[in-house]
This record gives sequence, C-alpha cells and structure tokens, in this order.
Amino acid sequence: MLLASWNVNGIRAAIKKGFWDTVRKLNPDILGIQEIKATEPPEIPLDLLDYRWYWFPAERKGYAGTAILTRVEPISVRYGLGKKKFDSEGRTITLEFDDFYVVNAYFPHSRPDLSRLKFKLEFDRTIERYVEKLRKKKPVILMGDFNVAHTEKDIARPKENEGKAGFTKEERDWMTHFLSKGWIDTFRYLHPDETDKYTWWSYRTRARERNVGWRVDYIVISKELLPRLKDAWIFYDTYASDHVPTVAEIV
Repeated sequence: MLLASWNVNGIRAAIKKGFWDTVRKLNPDILGIQEIKATEPPEIPLDLLDYRWYWFPAERKGYAGTAILTRVEPISVRYGLGKKKFDSEGRTITLEFDDFYVVNAYFPHSRPDLSRLKFKLEFDRTIERYVEKLRKKKPVILMGDFNVAHTEKDIARPKENEGKAGFTKEERDWMTHFLSKGWIDTFRYLHPDETDKYTWWSYRTRARERNVGWRVDYIVISKELLPRLKDAWIFYDTYASDHVPTVAEIV
C-alpha cells in the first residue's frame, strides 16, 4: 500500500497548478491532504474515479482543513479529536482499515510571533493521547504537516531559525518525546543521514530554487508496523504547492 501526505496550500489553487497530474504520477492508495482551504471537495476526474473523498473543512472559509483521497474503502471514519477548538479548524480525519488506522492531521502553526505556540503544544499533546488510545486496538499511521522541523538535519538554516515558529525548543522537544514512545518517522528511519531533503520552501526569495527548505511533513507509524515498512521518500516532481508530498510504502 502506497501512502502519501501533502499540504496543498489551497486545493483549488493546487488543481490549477497540476494537482491531479501529481496524483496520477504518484498513484497513491491513500493520500492525506492538509490545508484544503475549501468547503466542498472538487470533482474527481473520470480517469481517477476509483478514488473517493473524505472531507473535513474548517468552519472559517478559506482556512486550514483536511481531506483524504483514497481508493481503499475504510471500515469507519472519524472527523476531529473531540475538542471544538481543534475540530472547528478541520484538523484531523481518521480512517479505520482492517489492520491499521490512518490519521491525517494538520498541526497548527505557532505563528511568527509564537502567539499560537501554547495552542500548538496543546494540539500536540491531544493528538498524542488520541493515537496512543487508537494504538491499543491496532497499529496507527499518523501522517500530515506537523509544522515542525524536528532536527537540524530537517532544516536548511538551523542557526538562523533557532527559536522561531516550527523550530522552537518546545515543538522539537515534543516531537522527540513522541517518537520516543515507539513511533517511527518513516523517512528518517530509512534515511538517517540524509540532509538537504525538505518538503516545504517559502515562496519568497526563490527558496525552492536554492533548496532553502524545511522538512515539516511526515508519515509516522507505530513501531508495530515497522516490519511492514518497505520504503519512504519525498516526491519532488510537482510544483502545485509550496509543499511536496512525503511518501511511504507499507507491505
């Protein structure tokens, strides 16, 4: 099974820039999408009608929201974490399958002035409790834009960005804590020494052209799934968003 996670920074804008062509190239079984910024799902092209949408927009128009595009029928679907402050922003969708759960999440951004850092850390702890509870029933795949570069290997300019949103000690410490509980960052597990591999670049100052980026998008699996992890990589062949998909293959 091929799984992918992608922050599209507005699904309608991404479609104009080649979203569906990227889906065709990737050919994922399950694609978790973040930052849809749209109330209704777009129409699926005729040649991709083996996919179906699960759609969870934010209450505020043009903001946040998540979706899953899947060709595998789930047993059950859950929207949200049961907390209004997060669910009103459409931040999580959970699909249950026979042998695992897939949780697609759009973690909050702590903002340049760190005014949402407390909110972000509360979300971190809430989703941690949620997936740990799911994990007692069956293994879990947590994918999404975590809005944090975990280590200095995951950011082009760590010294310049130390203490800034997405690279604060608090956010990075939570990620370290979370992974220590038996969760596997699939890309980093298979590519422990890789640097210069990013999933997001600012649109300003030709950052992607210069590869001044951040790896903030992850597919994380509970360790019970580790024997089934075949591959993980970043898909660079798209310019439909300021992010690119991160991908993992489970057998």
